[in-house]
Amino acid sequence: MIKIMLLGPSLAAVSGVSTHLNQLFHSPLAKEFNLLHFQVGSEGRQESKVSKIIRFLLSPAQLFVKLIQENPQIVHLNTSLEYRSYWRDVAYLVVARILGKKIVYQVHGGAMPQVFFENNRLLTGILRWVFRSADAVVLLSQEELRAYQDFVPNHHLEVIPNAIEIGIDPEWKKNSTIRDKPLQLVFVGRLAAVKGIFEIIEAIELIRDQGRNIRLIIAGSGPDEDRLMTMVNAKGLNDCVSFVGAVYGQEKDRIWQEADLFVFPTYHREGLPYALLESMAARTPPVISPVGAIPDVMSDGVHGVFVPSRQPEVLAKAIEQLDDDRDSISRMGEAGRERVESYYTVSRLAEDFCHLYHRLMK
Repeated sequence: MIKIMLLGPSLAAVSGVSTHLNQLFHSPLAKEFNLLHFQVGSEGRQESKVSKIIRFLLSPAQLFVKLIQENPQIVHLNTSLEYRSYWRDVAYLVVARILGKKIVYQVHGGAMPQVFFENNRLLTGILRWVFRSADAVVLLSQEELRAYQDFVPNHHLEVIPNAIEIGIDPEWKKNSTIRDKPLQLVFVGRLAAVKGIFEIIEAIELIRDQGRNIRLIIAGSGPDEDRLMTMVNAKGLNDCVSFVGAVYGQEKDRIWQEADLFVFPTYHREGLPYALLESMAARTPPVISPVGAIPDVMSDGVHGVFVPSRQPEVLAKAIEQLDDDRDSISRMGEAGRERVESYYTVSRLAEDFCHLYHRLMK
């Protein structure tokens, strides 16, 4: 059986890459290939600054030993174009290349390669060499594919989007009426300013000032949580904004199913947010910024509504219009569920990587 060494954070960590790895390990792919895991990065670890530095220095040697012991045919690197993870994973790529392994270099978002090192020609040249050293570069979006085709033309590039276990279909939302209750919004994700969370609160204040009865549930944790709570309290929005912390499993499913709209005016360099796929699978249309792979997944006015980042007035207006047109929420919820069922399933994800791994071994 062909062995695949998957590099990424702890499988118990709360991150998009950890979710991706867990999906592969629990998918039909694990029956056809011998999947192994080598943990990288600090996510899921409890360590001091000193131990983190020691791990950073020793980890490439540890990978070298692991590859000798396990002798996988393919090394599948999961990374992103962020400075810290990029340089760390370059060392792993070099180790795998020295040992003659086939390399899959999967990029989970981040900057586009043309602007990653700005005008530094030397570092940009090294970046181009890194991509060409991989046997295949896997991307999440068509936007990325176009940029990488310009950066490393004639190289093996593939788009393999994220996927989810779509779970039970909340079919009751098809025909349910939400006309007689306050519109319920939800934000699910990391509580960081780049996710547009402060703009959401500004939009909620504008909507409340129009005399509308509306609710927002914020599910998640992150570096800006305290500042966000302070803002909600200062604006007197505690009666319509609730913080529930990070949610998982059935609790998360319940929040998705009870919500009418998912608000996510992000200006982060997103790949393909799992929260987007989860909201659509739950028939909860997204009101979201069209960044990263998001426009590949949904169409404006069909599966949800696109809004520009950093413009709370526009976000508020979009929510108000949907509040006045509840039928469109039901229609977009149905279309979103169908979209996820048709393409963004774990079985499709496993099939895509199965084909890729077999092609590399030919």
